[in-house]
Amino acid sequence: MSLHPMLFAVCLALVAGMAHGADGMIARKSPDSVAATMDRLENIVKQRDLHIFARVDHSAGAERVGLKLRPTQLLIFGNPKGGTPFMQCAQTVGIDLPLKALVWQDESGQVWVGYNDPAYIARRHKASNCPVVLKLQQVLADVSKAAVAP
Repeated sequence: MSLHPMLFAVCLALVAGMAHGADGMIARKSPDSVAATMDRLENIVKQRDLHIFARVDHSAGAERVGLKLRPTQLLIFGNPKGGTPFMQCAQTVGIDLPLKALVWQDESGQVWVGYNDPAYIARRHKASNCPVVLKLQQVLADVSKAAVAP
């Protein structure tokens, strides 16, 4: 059975710019630099009234100890309104919270935004039926899509 060429093109367009990286990680291509993408992501997170705990520049840390690392930054953010219900389903989820988003440049120069899929986190902690997972998935999808929008 083969897909109709138009249906194939639509399916391909839907997944273009999105990839699954390491286990449970969702990544989207960004048209901009790591710094510009992270700045946009940070602003979007703030606009959604999410608390930013930290912005970590891994490549700057590497440079401080004489090592090289392509541009790589991590944003740690969240809100107890989402995190607490997730931990009420399985308290061990706390090891994976607050939420995090990584922005990095790969070896080809492509910039990505990636985050851990809350459904993966839920499976990891045997909390797959936790009702807050869908909301967290939507929040992360929304902020990551906005962060990579041209």
